[in-house]
Amino acid sequence: MVQQANKRRSDRHFDIGDFVYLKLQPYRQMSLRKQGYHKLRPKFYGPFKILDKIGNVAYQLELPATTDIHNVFHVSQLKKCPNPSAESVIPLPATLPLKDRIPQLILDRKMVKRGRIAATKVLVQWQDSPPEQATWEFYYDLLQKFPNFHP
Repeated sequence: MVQQANKRRSDRHFDIGDFVYLKLQPYRQMSLRKQGYHKLRPKFYGPFKILDKIGNVAYQLELPATTDIHNVFHVSQLKKCPNPSAESVIPLPATLPLKDRIPQLILDRKMVKRGRIAATKVLVQWQDSPPEQATWEFYYDLLQKFPNFHP
């Protein structure tokens, strides 16, 4: 069983100063979520320089100052860049300013399961954004973040 389990595993090791590509899934990360066709977007971004090795399987990357994501990633999210000077740079997707968003209107609501209990999700249109960019948020969480918001 060990032989079968290890068949698809790869032992990855990077040194400080190496350049790597970063694998992100913008459709899963709330800070990077954008509307559009996520299947057609690139999977790997970069190359980025490794600044530090944290533990056995985590690395700190030198990300641009404009990103709002944490700069420490698991080794499974990284891929070695063989020649960073000849490679074209694929920039990170633009982040949404979550701190600056203010809810304007609730467009729709639905009941979903959250763990073992039922919860209400609402489709929120944010201030200064069109209805096409509305996002589904948990109603309870929305009221916790914005106590003065009354739909």
